[in-house]
Amino acid sequence: MTTLVPDQLSEAVAAGRQTLKIDEAVLAKLIDVGGAFAVNLTVAILIFAATLFVAKWGAGVTRRALGRTRAFRHDSTVTTFAAQVVRVVIIIIGLIAVLQRLGVQTTSIIAVLGAASLAVGLALQGTLSNVAAGVMLLVLRPYRVGDVVDIGGATGSVQRLDLFTTQMSNANNHKIVVPNSKVLGDIITNLSGQKTRRVEIHFTVGYGENLSDARKVLLAIATLHDKVLTDPAPWSGVTGLLDSAVQVTLHAWVVPGDWWQTQADLMQAGKEALDEAGIEIPFPHQVAVPYGDEDVLPVVTVRTADGHTAVTRDADDPSRTKPRGKG
Repeated sequence: MTTLVPDQLSEAVAAGRQTLKIDEAVLAKLIDVGGAFAVNLTVAILIFAATLFVAKWGAGVTRRALGRTRAFRHDSTVTTFAAQVVRVVIIIIGLIAVLQRLGVQTTSIIAVLGAASLAVGLALQGTLSNVAAGVMLLVLRPYRVGDVVDIGGATGSVQRLDLFTTQMSNANNHKIVVPNSKVLGDIITNLSGQKTRRVEIHFTVGYGENLSDARKVLLAIATLHDKVLTDPAPWSGVTGLLDSAVQVTLHAWVVPGDWWQTQADLMQAGKEALDEAGIEIPFPHQVAVPYGDEDVLPVVTVRTADGHTAVTRDADDPSRTKPRGKG
C-alpha cells in the first residue's frame, strides 16, 4: 500500500479544491446564461403577444378612422386593404424586436436579406406582382366591395380586395378567387358601377304581323312595371329581319339591384301580352326541297302526347303525315 507523504497530500487537496472552484464558476456561469436566456425568451414571447394585440388593435383603429372619413365611409375596399397593410407592418416590426431581444444580430440579417432580395424577387415575382397590382387596383378603383363585375369571363359580387387576390361570390354562392395581377391585366366589366342598368330583351314576331302594334304592346308592359325608370324612357323597335321572323327589341332602364327580376318579369309579361294581342311568335320550321317534279311542302315536326314525333308535310291532308320513332 502506497503511503502519501504530507506534501503530496496537501497538493492533492489543493488541486481538488481548485477543480471544485472551477466547476462552481462554470455552473454559476451556466446558471447566469440560462437565467438570462429564460428572461429574454419570456420577454420575447411577451413582445410577440403584444405585437399580435397591437397589430389587431392598429388594424381596427385604421378601419374605424377610414370609416369615419367621408370619402371612404361607404366604401369598405380601401378600409379593408389599409387595415391589412397596417397589420402586416406591425407584425414585421414586432418580429424584428423579438429577434433583437433573443440576441440575433438583425443588422446582419437585413444585410443578408438585402443581398438575397434579387433572387427572392425573381422567385416571387408572381406574388410581388399581385401585391403591386393590388395597390394599383386600390388607386384606380375600377370596382368596390359589393359591385358585380365580370373578370375574364368570371362574374360575381366582389367580397374583398386583399394584398394578393380579389375574392368574389357568384349567383350560385360559389367563392371565386382571382389573382390581382390577372384582374389588372384582363378586361374588367363592372355591371353595377353605374347608377342605372339597361334591360334588353329580343322578341320575334311573324312577318305577317303588324310591327307597330307589337312595339306598342311591349312598350305598354314596360311602362306599367313599377321598377322600370321613366328617365330614360323605355324603347322598342325593330332590330333584325331573321330567316323566319322579325326581331323586335325592348329596352328598359332600372337600378342595378332590380335588373335580374325586372328582366324576368318583362320577358314573361311581353310573351303573354303578345299572345293576348293575337300577335304570332313564330317557332322554327323547315322547308323540304324535293328533287324532280315533287311539290314543295312545308315540313313541321310535331311531338305527340305519347312521346312520339311525326313529320307533317301537308296540314290539309292528314294522310300525308308520316310517324317517326320515339323522341
